Amino acid sequence: MAAGRLRISGGTAKGLPLAEPRGHRLRPTSGLVREAIFNILGDRVSGSAVLDLFAGTGALGIEALSRGAASAVFVESEPAACQAILQSLARAGFTKSGRVIRGRVPAALRSLEGEFNVVFLDPPYDFEGAEEALAALGPFVAPGGTVVYEHGSRYNPPERPGGLWMQERRIYGDSAIALYAGQEGQ
Repeated sequence: MAAGRLRISGGTAKGLPLAEPRGHRLRPTSGLVREAIFNILGDRVSGSAVLDLFAGTGALGIEALSRGAASAVFVESEPAACQAILQSLARAGFTKSGRVIRGRVPAALRSLEGEFNVVFLDPPYDFEGAEEALAALGPFVAPGGTVVYEHGSRYNPPERPGGLWMQERRIYGDSAIALYAGQEGQ
């Protein structure tokens, strides 16, 4: 595992380099987009339960822990990426508040329990099951919770998938984020 260019941008672990698995093609959320996401989420992160799907390097979930989230569950299918997340959690001192599940989304959702205040969904932009995964998240979103769905800027995500509704969408170059709330949400 290499500690590369990817670093935590805020909170108690600010500046910490994240472990990145060698030999795997990952598309980590850019620093600009990550910073924008956390500016939008603001105080909603503090004390929250976070779910990071298609976690890759774990940058979003670890950033959330650094900014005060109470816990984070990372779901990733690649073994080397899971190891990199575990290494980064240890480096940051978040081993007790982070849990890594190796599995493919949406099937891995069956192993989850409880609700999450913040859900990050960052599938590969060409992943054909992205809308299915998004639609399956409704039962896992706590009342008032938020789903942050990162996708390609040319793609128009659904307005109301599976018990969620889109609050807003922002574009950052080739990337975009759509923010969803549960039907009971804000």
